[in-house]
Amino acid sequence: MVSNPVLLRAAIVLVCATFAFVLGLLLMRMLRKNISDEANLSSEGSPTLETLPLHLYSTVIQQLKQQKHELQVQSKAEQARARTTESFSQAVLSNLSCGVLVFGTNGLIKTANSAAKAILGFASTTGMSPEDIFRGTEVRNSVLTKAALPDETGIEPVCVADEVNAVLREGSQRRQCQAEYDTPAGEKRYLDITVSRIPAPDDGVLGVACLINDLSELEQIRRQQELRGEISAEMALALRTSLATISGYAQQLASNRDADLAQQLAADIANEAAQLDRSLGGFLTEKQAARNATAAAGK
Repeated sequence: MVSNPVLLRAAIVLVCATFAFVLGLLLMRMLRKNISDEANLSSEGSPTLETLPLHLYSTVIQQLKQQKHELQVQSKAEQARARTTESFSQAVLSNLSCGVLVFGTNGLIKTANSAAKAILGFASTTGMSPEDIFRGTEVRNSVLTKAALPDETGIEPVCVADEVNAVLREGSQRRQCQAEYDTPAGEKRYLDITVSRIPAPDDGVLGVACLINDLSELEQIRRQQELRGEISAEMALALRTSLATISGYAQQLASNRDADLAQQLAADIANEAAQLDRSLGGFLTEKQAARNATAAAGK
């Protein structure tokens, strides 16, 4: 075959053809594989949760934990601020000398300070209504503000509970009244009461605040002053009578020549003057004591 050029040429052509055929098969196989891989990638689309890497899971979990921690910290801070505000409010209410009652929208007491309980004579007031607290106490006088409803102007409510309900139910902004109040133990007290609505952020009402001042001592002093005024008038009349009596005795004494009668008239004048001195001395002492009591109450 080597010596025969034709056969040698045929063998070379056969080898080249076989190599080219094998190379073509390999190229076609590689091309088919590439086409198949591209088709698989296009069919998969967006990655699912199952195809996500593990580190991505860890990142998401860490972020959720961080957000939970931040929410817990914020919630604790809000709770701490709420407790601080409540403690401050309770401290302020506890140290007020005047009584404070807070009625909710349901008409029942939500909060009452110790002064209110002492003034009204209750050990506990939680859950009580205005009718339960004031028990038909009638108002002595009532002051309506300009914010009251026009049809209410000039109408004096019958009792204190009506004043509270007028602010809570009827839209009045503020009511002020005075009343003679009897505690459950039977003690009589004179109260000055101011009822104001507690506005809500949405222009509604959260409840009613009732401010109570005990004016019993001042009322007692006022009545004593009125009584002393009447006594003063009586004292002035008695003084004029005594002076007229003394003047009459003196005129009789001046015109009389009888020694015994003159002695009797002089004794009557002395007795009348002594009685007048005792009356005036006691009256002046009471007036001074009244001034001292009024000054002490004013302080």
